[in-house]
Amino acid sequence: MTEEKKTVKKTAAKTTKKAAPAKTTAKKAAADVKLSNATYATGKRKDSVARVYLVAGKGQIIVNGIPMAEYFRRPVLQMIIAQPFGITKRETAYDVHAIVMGGGLSGQAGAVKHGISKALEKAEPDLRKTLKAAGFLTRDSRVVERKHFGRHKARRSTQFSKR
Repeated sequence: MTEEKKTVKKTAAKTTKKAAPAKTTAKKAAADVKLSNATYATGKRKDSVARVYLVAGKGQIIVNGIPMAEYFRRPVLQMIIAQPFGITKRETAYDVHAIVMGGGLSGQAGAVKHGISKALEKAEPDLRKTLKAAGFLTRDSRVVERKHFGRHKARRSTQFSKR
């Protein structure tokens, strides 16, 4: 009898494992249908990478499945993300779906801004001059320097002792 119970538990566990991925693929399929006609661009800043999808819409910005105001609570970060739309006067023309990974919130906001700028330039090539003049199409390549051997930090050395 104990063997029968074990096999029943194993088969039940196998069926539940198979059911879980089916739900996630259904969500992915629904998201793919919505973003099938989107303009795609990748934005980078520090250690953050943002995949940005630009769709014609009402100006809604969603980051990692959460509205921008909830994901980036600081008004400065929200302002940074909205800059490309403000300079091109396209605040309510597009919806943004961004997937951001790595780094902190400041780097992620910069990555989303860079991705939005690149996607806007792809969608409307006439905006390139405006975005380029503002410096939004250039990737900010400043990254934290690595820690070196024998040092406290990247450049900080040990305290000098005369005796």
